[in-house]
Amino acid sequence: MNFPVMGAGLGLRRGLLNELESQVLTSTDPAPFDFLELTPENWIGVGGRNARRLRAFTERFPTTCHGLSLSLGSPDPLDESLVLAVRDFMQEHDVRMYSEHLSFCSAGGHLYDLMPIPYTPEAARYVAERIVRVQDLLGRRLVIENVSTYAEPGKQMDEADFVREVLTLADCDLLLDVNNVYVNCHNHGGDPRAWIATMPTARIAGMHIAGHYQESPQILIDTHGRPVKEDVWHLLEYAYQTHGVIPTLLERDFNFPPLRELLDEVSHIRNIQHKVSVGGGHE
Repeated sequence: MNFPVMGAGLGLRRGLLNELESQVLTSTDPAPFDFLELTPENWIGVGGRNARRLRAFTERFPTTCHGLSLSLGSPDPLDESLVLAVRDFMQEHDVRMYSEHLSFCSAGGHLYDLMPIPYTPEAARYVAERIVRVQDLLGRRLVIENVSTYAEPGKQMDEADFVREVLTLADCDLLLDVNNVYVNCHNHGGDPRAWIATMPTARIAGMHIAGHYQESPQILIDTHGRPVKEDVWHLLEYAYQTHGVIPTLLERDFNFPPLRELLDEVSHIRNIQHKVSVGGGHE
C-alpha cells in the first residue's frame, strides 16, 4: 500500500494547541512527529482566529481526519451532508485520509458513545453498503477502525472475521487500533496477536495506539487518557513484524500531561518502527 502519511503522528487536540504552537511551530528543530490527525466535526465551519491556527498546522504537517459521528452501523439514514462537509474540509486543508469507527452512535438521536455493531453477516452487508455510499460521495476510500467494546450483542461471528468481511464487501481500508485489539481480547477472550495476524496487510492504511484503564481484573476501558501500557507497546511491535512498519498515531484525548511526555511516546513509536525496519522488516 502507498500510505497517505508516514512515520509517527499525534492527535491535534484543542487542549494541546497552545503548547504545540509555542514548542513546535516556532522551533527550528526537526519536528517531533511526522503527521497530525484531527477530528473533522470539531473544525468544520470554524472561522476566525481558530481557523488560522488550524491552517498553520495543516500547511506545515501532513494531516489525516478521524471522524466521530458518521455512525456507520446506525439504523438511521446515512448523514450524507456530513460526508459532503468532510469532503470539502479535506479538500480545503489537503487532508490525506478520512477514517471512521466501525460502530454506531445514533439511533433516533445521538447516543454520545460508540456502540458495538452486532457481528452478523447481515450487519456486515448493511455496513458495507453504507461505506460504499460514503466512498462514492467522498470520491476516495474510507478507512474504518476496529473499536473497543464492552458487550457483544447478537454475536454470530468473531470480531476479526466481521472486520475482514466488511473490508472485503466494501472494498475499503483498515485503521488498525492496536490498543482496541488488546482491550477487546482481554475483555471478551482471545489472542491479540492472532487477531492482528488475521488482518489483510494490503488493507491496513494506518495504526492507532493509546492508553487504557483497568477497571477490574476482568475489564479494561479504552480511555485515551493515560500513557500507553507496556503490553500494548509490545503488541505494536508485533504488528509491525507481521504487517510491516505502518504509520502510527498516538491518541490522547484528555488528561493531558506536559507536551514533552506525549512527544516521548511519539518518539517511542519511531524507535519501534526503526527497530523493526533495521531488523529486516516483517515476517
